[in-house]
Amino acid sequence: MNTHRLIVALLCCLAVVAQAAPLTVTDDLGHSVTLAQPAQRIVSLAPHATEILYAAGLGTRIVGAVSYSDYPPQAREIPRVGGYNNLDVEHIAALAPDLVVGWREGNHPAQLDTLRRLGLTLYISDPHELDAVASTLERLGQLGATEQQAAAAATAYRLRLAELRARYARQPPITVFYQVWNRPLMTVNDQHLIGKVLTLCGGRNVFGTLGTVTPTVSEEAVLQAAPEVIVASGMGESRPEWLDDWRRWQQLPAVRLDNLYFIPPDILQRHGPRLLTGAAQLCARLEEARARRQP
Repeated sequence: MNTHRLIVALLCCLAVVAQAAPLTVTDDLGHSVTLAQPAQRIVSLAPHATEILYAAGLGTRIVGAVSYSDYPPQAREIPRVGGYNNLDVEHIAALAPDLVVGWREGNHPAQLDTLRRLGLTLYISDPHELDAVASTLERLGQLGATEQQAAAAATAYRLRLAELRARYARQPPITVFYQVWNRPLMTVNDQHLIGKVLTLCGGRNVFGTLGTVTPTVSEEAVLQAAPEVIVASGMGESRPEWLDDWRRWQQLPAVRLDNLYFIPPDILQRHGPRLLTGAAQLCARLEEARARRQP
């Protein structure tokens, strides 16, 4: 064998070895996740995970997803495996996935442990920083060998995030109450990703220092905090009726200045790429509220 043929043979061997090398990333819990080959059958246990998988170029490989996995529109056709907080473990196992993307905040820990005991490989998504969405795109892209598409999506996300930071970094702070639900009255603290969006937009979360990520608060506490803005999410695309219930409290600055805003939860409460669409809307609403401040 001449030198040229020997070099070609060696390169071919190296390519085969590289192709067969296991794929390893670290998930949001710090756990090492390893696949012998790129993921081909994926189950998503959170709506935001479904969105991220599509953005990373892995949407066609999702064989099961939880309820409310409805974006992009083709995700609605994926077979359901229960709700994010009530998984159909038997159905998930029967789908024989080589990768399951879970959600620490939403999935029941005991059910995740059951999936692990069944020998399934879990990647847990639990982003608590705005930048983490981009890194999740990249890591899932590595596990599916769709690095190029995932990297493009991550770059686009980072650029948009940088633009928002540059635009709103020096805006005067404005006090905000973010209402997740009405009964019980629930909000978020500064450790929640929505709390990070509020900070991005120059908002000061009136319950940001509470020790619970999604605390229950009293109406009296909101009145005492006297937020300049109240933002509600609700469950769908329509403004929740209970947002306007605050109008009976005319002493609230948010009511007096008509700063009662609704942001659709799908683009703000899901930890996927569309989070920045919701962030842009929220930042714009806070700008409106600043303009209404009385001298």
